[in-house]
Amino acid sequence: MRRLARLLLLNPILWLTRTFSSDPDRERIFEALTKLRNKIESPEGKKGFVIPFEPSVHRYIIFSDQHKGRKNGADDFMTAEDNYLAALEFYNRQGFHFISLGDCEELWENTLLQVKKHNEASFAVERKFAVRHAFTKIFGNHDLDWEIDPLSPKHLEDIYTVKVAALEGIMLQATVSGQPLNILCTHGHQGDLQSDGNWFSKFFVSKIWAPLQAYLRINPNTPAYDKELKSLHNSIMYEWSSLQNNLLLITGHTHQPVFESLTRIERLYREKKKALHDQNPQWAESLEDEIQWRSSENEVSPDYLNMKPTYFNSGCCCFADGDITGIEITDGNIRLIRWKKVNNIPQRQVLEETPLEELVKRMTSF
Repeated sequence: MRRLARLLLLNPILWLTRTFSSDPDRERIFEALTKLRNKIESPEGKKGFVIPFEPSVHRYIIFSDQHKGRKNGADDFMTAEDNYLAALEFYNRQGFHFISLGDCEELWENTLLQVKKHNEASFAVERKFAVRHAFTKIFGNHDLDWEIDPLSPKHLEDIYTVKVAALEGIMLQATVSGQPLNILCTHGHQGDLQSDGNWFSKFFVSKIWAPLQAYLRINPNTPAYDKELKSLHNSIMYEWSSLQNNLLLITGHTHQPVFESLTRIERLYREKKKALHDQNPQWAESLEDEIQWRSSENEVSPDYLNMKPTYFNSGCCCFADGDITGIEITDGNIRLIRWKKVNNIPQRQVLEETPLEELVKRMTSF
């Protein structure tokens, strides 16, 4: 039955996908992000709210794109679950505030009941943050149900035992070196016509369009899975953030870690140039080995050496090898971290790190 339906509907669905494409569009994304920022900063606090923080005191961990499923062949989260559980246990013991940055539950392919049934361990450790009021839940395009379902508050309270709001974004605000610093955290699907329209369009995508595509096993291109869209999406997100005053933007959505506006391969190229300038051929050679290994990952921006360090991406918690990546803000620093198994034991690794004071200085020097 599925095969016949797919045969009959494949071309019409692909035509509709092209017609109502989710390709990143600069004007739409700029308008959507600006509108979100204004709503968060407004006195009403619609779509989200402002959280003042002290960089030397408060601690935040940001994970996105878990895509928790129902433990079947299509569940991308299964291989990463051990690392995710170990990471959250660590951060809870350390007193971090957990910001779950969207696409946490895969509700395009599964019902909430299915996801709840098969992910109690993950919900249980997330609950530890919620009950001490250190949990912020952001919705993404794959878990739009948290925004559109009128029963969402009840479902969330059932899962976390306390009231939890599903938000479009939050703004962390601090003063660093006498300068204001705003950190806008949102999933990053803003401006996507397939999942960032009015209530009806979101309902249609969440309840009809996406489940139909999942049933028919038709996977049209999205920034998370298409290399060109991923690079374009990150580029537009960076461009918007670079035009803001005293603001960092942290998103997920593309599943590609970005730190200080650079992907890993762009940072490798920059480090190699420095190694050659410092006449350190051994360092340059080791960097070249990783560059060659990563050469197929994504394009390198022609302006990567001159980018303002305003855009960050948490990556995802569903890499095929079971690794997860995220963003820490703690001890006056911002870090890109990875959790991976070493000798079958989840271990935390710091991939990139920058003091917020240094970051603010570099932002204001442009």
